[in-house]
Amino acid sequence: MKMRSFAPLALTAAAGLVLAGCSSTGDDAEPTDSATSTEDTAGGEITFGVFNGWDESVASSLLWEAILEDKGYDVTLEYADPAVTFQALADGDYDLVTDVWLPATHASYLEEFGDDITEVGAWFDSAALTVAVNADAPIDSLAELADNADAFGNRIVGIEPGAGLTAAVEGAIPVYGLEGMDFITSSTPAMLAELDSAMADGENIAVTLWEPHWAYGAYDLKNLEDPEGTLGDAESIYTYSRNGFGDDFAEVEGWLAGFTMESDLLYDLENRLNAASGESEYPEIVAGFIADNQEWVDSLTA
Repeated sequence: MKMRSFAPLALTAAAGLVLAGCSSTGDDAEPTDSATSTEDTAGGEITFGVFNGWDESVASSLLWEAILEDKGYDVTLEYADPAVTFQALADGDYDLVTDVWLPATHASYLEEFGDDITEVGAWFDSAALTVAVNADAPIDSLAELADNADAFGNRIVGIEPGAGLTAAVEGAIPVYGLEGMDFITSSTPAMLAELDSAMADGENIAVTLWEPHWAYGAYDLKNLEDPEGTLGDAESIYTYSRNGFGDDFAEVEGWLAGFTMESDLLYDLENRLNAASGESEYPEIVAGFIADNQEWVDSLTA
């Protein structure tokens, strides 16, 4: 799955995200605080579990932190890897997680913890693993890539070797006869640095990517068609809560159940956060995003 990627595009950026979708980090991070819920009408304390470095997890959680604090709630964001986060949600230590990918990516966690957590609602319905190229590249499908390998320097630039996305692309290689191309895996920041360089120089490049990701808002990209379905079908991103959260925070649960976010808004927020020089700038950035989209933000709690 992913590691943190809200940082400047450079090899020195913080570790990048990976889908197992996306995360290559180990699942041994520890949550640091516990969530405590009180009466909905009096505000109360709400803790979001945020997947380390999953851009959409960070962006959506920061957005709801600002919205809920404006409504009088005391919100804490706890960053951990997916296994730790799901366990903490099931144990009641976290109240909410906004980045559950279904039906495939997080299916194993739902099998393990499904009885102890509650589905709140889906807010993004076109999440996917992809191989992306510059929009003006001479091909539109993975089925065309082998015959045009020279146009891409005979390379596919990947992310972390242990990522689920990497495994999916490895499965696609023999299906599309791509064994003659170099599949380069190192890290998400390294991939993004190469993407940035190629786009700046007007060169063709093929990278492993996933949607939603801020790169789609920053660069003119297109996803190569996958006629054999080797990378899986599109998924939806759900919010889940600890069991009983709706009893304690009925109003908040209702707001999150109705929450949806279009890709252009999500990419805009992700790109603003990505441009930050540090996390200390996040509150001001989110406040600016909310001000620029006030009508839509107000509708989330109308």
